[in-house]
Amino acid sequence: MLKKVKVLVVDDSALMRGLLTEMINSTPDLEVVGVAPDAVVAREMIKALNPDVLTLDVHMPKMDGIEFLERLMRLRPMPVVMVSSLTEGGSETTLKALELGAVDFIGKPRADSAKRMEDYAEELGEKIRAAKGARLRRQIVQSSSSVSPLAAVPATVVPKPVVRNASGKIIFLGASTGGTEAIKEFLLGMPADCPPILIVQHMPETFTASFARRLDSLCAPRVIESQGNEKIEPGTVYVAPGHSHLQIRRAPSGYVTELQATAPVNRHRPSVDVLFDSAASLVGKQAVGVILTGMGKDGAQGMLRMRQAGARTFGQDEASCVVYGMPREAFLVGAVEEQFALDEISKRVLVAASR
Repeated sequence: MLKKVKVLVVDDSALMRGLLTEMINSTPDLEVVGVAPDAVVAREMIKALNPDVLTLDVHMPKMDGIEFLERLMRLRPMPVVMVSSLTEGGSETTLKALELGAVDFIGKPRADSAKRMEDYAEELGEKIRAAKGARLRRQIVQSSSSVSPLAAVPATVVPKPVVRNASGKIIFLGASTGGTEAIKEFLLGMPADCPPILIVQHMPETFTASFARRLDSLCAPRVIESQGNEKIEPGTVYVAPGHSHLQIRRAPSGYVTELQATAPVNRHRPSVDVLFDSAASLVGKQAVGVILTGMGKDGAQGMLRMRQAGARTFGQDEASCVVYGMPREAFLVGAVEEQFALDEISKRVLVAASR
């Protein structure tokens, strides 16, 4: 008999609780075992029902989702998928939730959205399954009553000088589930004069600008959301916007970024494969490929083409991934030259990029 993943839905909207419940229960291997209108009720239901995964609304009465998540991850860590409004304010809050230990997030379903409800239900199911098998990050988190560490670190604190890239190498990086924190840790290991880095992280377009600003405030290199046609320069990190594929192309002055709002690849736009393919065809052995935690297989074939073109390629190891999906697929097809733990990979990449 199929053992179903037990899900607790926490949302202050009765309509949303009903809609999410219907979607989750329509999937044979998932089952909603309870619904809660607020964190107080949710806390008691977690004790009574012992769910495998929690879907958690951000804005709720009595205790908001962020405060509840912080307490939950400190006292009883469990897989959480945030259900967030896809707005600028919602993106900031959701990034904070991922920092506190939420596995993933999904926007709230909307009747006026271009995404069909069947597609939304399928994506929700995939994220819940991935969360069930995810490795939870254990960490000490600040009290929500204190100043956010993100707000406390202005971008001007970290010098971001104009630098030269003596090796001429360019780093190409892809990630998905668990990637926001993995990318942050990777970039914290990069000096201000690092080689150029181009990044694809699967996330909606309303999130990528906030994500880039957050990274820029914390990391030594300059981090921007790519707008297209930027000159590829050392000491700069280019994050793909959520609405377009990010590629690299040649220009009279060197390499520049290029955005393409073409069809999704591997169901994603931006796609890691699109970025890696451009690296393989144009940069060849001067490229360094990195694939971090994520669900699915996006990036595996592109990284294989990078390696065949002479690039160095690295993957995050299973033990340090939140979801060992994308790195696993890349490793299985022979695309990954070496695997390392997250706290080691930036050092290894820097060595490879300096030669």
